[in-house]
Amino acid sequence: MNRMQVPSPQGELTHRLGELLRIGVALSKERDINRLLEAILIAAKDIANADGGTLYRMTDEQALRFEIMRNDSLGIAMGGTSGVDIPFYPVNLFDKDGKAINTMVAAYAVHHDCSVNIANAYSEAGFDFSGTKNFDKKTGYRSISFLTVPMKNHEEEIIGVLQLINAKDRNTGKVVAFSDDDQRLAESLASQAAIALTNRLLINHLETLFESFIQLINAAIDDKSPYTGGHCERVPTLTMMLAEAVNNCKSGPLSNFSMSDRDRYELKIAGLLHDCGKVTTPVHVVDKATKLQTIYDRIDLVDTRFEIVRRDAQLAMLMGAASEPVTRSLMKDIEDDREFLRRANIGGESMSDEDIARVRAIAGRYRWCDSSGKTVDFLTAEEVENLTIRAGTLTVAERQIINHHLEVTIQMLESLPWPKHLRHVPEYAGGHHERMDGKGYPKGLKREDMSIPARIMAIADIYEALTAADRPYKKAMSLSQSLKIMKKMQSEGHIDSDLFKLFVEAGVYRRYAEAHLKPEQLDQVDERELLSA
Repeated sequence: MNRMQVPSPQGELTHRLGELLRIGVALSKERDINRLLEAILIAAKDIANADGGTLYRMTDEQALRFEIMRNDSLGIAMGGTSGVDIPFYPVNLFDKDGKAINTMVAAYAVHHDCSVNIANAYSEAGFDFSGTKNFDKKTGYRSISFLTVPMKNHEEEIIGVLQLINAKDRNTGKVVAFSDDDQRLAESLASQAAIALTNRLLINHLETLFESFIQLINAAIDDKSPYTGGHCERVPTLTMMLAEAVNNCKSGPLSNFSMSDRDRYELKIAGLLHDCGKVTTPVHVVDKATKLQTIYDRIDLVDTRFEIVRRDAQLAMLMGAASEPVTRSLMKDIEDDREFLRRANIGGESMSDEDIARVRAIAGRYRWCDSSGKTVDFLTAEEVENLTIRAGTLTVAERQIINHHLEVTIQMLESLPWPKHLRHVPEYAGGHHERMDGKGYPKGLKREDMSIPARIMAIADIYEALTAADRPYKKAMSLSQSLKIMKKMQSEGHIDSDLFKLFVEAGVYRRYAEAHLKPEQLDQVDERELLSA
């Protein structure tokens, strides 16, 4: 450039101050710790026009751990986003006797809480630069000027050290000492960086604490019922798998959907909390494996009554009140009816009208004396109600108890003061039992009333439930069987058609199955049939 284009020293300083302000704003927005640390070192290098630098983090063991290393002349990029590990041991601040180490520049800066500006490491007395000189011998590099600045947080605690190497003259490129302006600007940047890093670490710690608390809730549910515990872990995993498939979709009706890192975190939290209301659901309902089960399976009581009826029939025959052929016929009826009730006690997909009628007939066919000596019906009204459940093992009242968990989930989540980036958690978590046709619960929402993440979670919840092998009331379904049911649900307006199509086309169902299902469930799936109209 010509003489008129060379900025004055004052103009150069103004420019660097502007860069410092810009960098400070950028640092405050960075969420990833590795990228943040990298940005701090690169910004410091740029402001001081340094050839290289190192950023250290304070460890709990009172040492300085190498986090980021950069050297432009040698093409060194270690730590941070480089993917290259730094092979050096941490810099100890104390010796084995607990005495402060002051011979290392970075340690000295920590112990004395001050910046150290060294013009020439080869002529500087009082510091141990043997490691640096050995490095120079191996690489042919010449480490001359050093600027070492401690990084302090808002509580005046040193959390790291920023060290720059070899300041370069902006006009000639020659290695020079770091100027007073370089030092002041680096100190200002280190202060801003320390606050940005502390804030990010604090946010990370709070997020970790929050997620740990969520896991604590899920562990409580798991402790009540191992079946729902597995569900609470798997649904978020499947939800995120399908969400990523939608995010990667480049054409079709779902192509406009995209997620930022914050969106992903929000959906992940919603997935983890989608069944938190089950902490209030009674265990005997959640774990009801058979129709007559409460704390235990009451089918054994029914067996006992059959034995009493059988005994009474035998006594009647011995006393001459009934003939042997009649008694034999009755015994056979008793055994047939007992076996029938045992089968009826196991929940299935559908109970026929004939079987329901037979249960009611058995209830009035036999009479027996209870513990008070009173002659009563063979089955109580409550037992008849349970044994005539058409599908599954839950009565209407018990189903309502199960369904109520979602209302509790929504109430719990809506009562929390969610920050802006998590404000959709109650909606996402509370919508996984809604249907596209508006026949779901608890709000009866239709497809157009629901966000894509809420519709995604609905599919994840259903697929996990169909394929789960840890339910007490059903056997694990195969892939083909589960997906046929889901196709029918899709055609009936239960789940979103576009999402189900992508669920199949993108192979999400298969990837999840290979990671979480038993080998015997992984049968052949006719994707063409599933995707047909």
